Amino acid sequence: YREPLDVFLGSCEDDAELTTFGRILISKMLASALANRISLHQWSLDHPEVHAERINSPWVIVGLPRTGTSVLSMLLGLDPTARPLLQWEAAHLIPPPSLADGDEDPRIAQTAKELDGLMKLNPPLKAMHPFGATLAQECVSLFMYDVRTLALETQAHVPTYARWLESADMTPAYAQHRLALQTLQSRQPTERWILKTPNHLWHLDALLSAYPDARIIWTHRDPGPVVTSLASLANAGQRPLTWRSDPRPTAEEWKRKCAFALGSAVAFDDKSAEGWCQHVHYDALMADPLQTVRDLYGHFGAEVSDLHARRMEVFLKDRPKDAFG
Repeated sequence: YREPLDVFLGSCEDDAELTTFGRILISKMLASALANRISLHQWSLDHPEVHAERINSPWVIVGLPRTGTSVLSMLLGLDPTARPLLQWEAAHLIPPPSLADGDEDPRIAQTAKELDGLMKLNPPLKAMHPFGATLAQECVSLFMYDVRTLALETQAHVPTYARWLESADMTPAYAQHRLALQTLQSRQPTERWILKTPNHLWHLDALLSAYPDARIIWTHRDPGPVVTSLASLANAGQRPLTWRSDPRPTAEEWKRKCAFALGSAVAFDDKSAEGWCQHVHYDALMADPLQTVRDLYGHFGAEVSDLHARRMEVFLKDRPKDAFG
């Protein structure tokens, strides 16, 4: 992690225009991620059996931000035989929750309190992205353990780090990613993981090297609304931490990043065998979420169970898209 950490800190100094408050928050975020890394490593030494856990055919959603990846991951995660990474688990991984007491783990309330503080600090985020201790979390948080992650770029304007990350070897980051899933699965077994983060789209070769049997879903949407929505989200995330008031540098950087991701991913698609992923369009997902999920299951030779379908119906009824503005 030392090289990416040095590059990121240098970019914070040179590019980010952080306030004192921003420097404190960024420092605490990095310290927390690296503490999680140390705890995970120690747990794997003390419990070597975690390395025998097999991560079989995970569902992996790889679309750009703001293309429906969150709602799709939540719907897939309602399958009783599958399991998403939860926000509280990603924030406080070790010790991994057990089946015996996982539902009453005090870290759930701790994470809920932390998220409440974030919403008070930055109220616009609540309407832009789903937050909740027991909601599905982007697995990008596991890349934080190796300091190779797009998540850092939502917290600070760091174009120097961004360009380093685009050409970086992601193998070490995926090793942390896999070990975290193995550790969680060792105490709460599951047939299949539900994973999602746009970060994968930048590094599809590394993703498939880490999980060669992954069921990959690539979500698509008109890049216009994607880039404007993402620019808004990134600026909202950075605003409390920077002196910069002009939103354009961050907007332009994320426009460039999206173009880079799409270009490299399309090039990967061109050279790959047909069927390596399943494509889903945002408009189709929003128009009929249940049918979209049924179609995905069918593509991978499976069927949506009656219980899964009922759970999705109730979830969509209870959580409309504009629930938070």
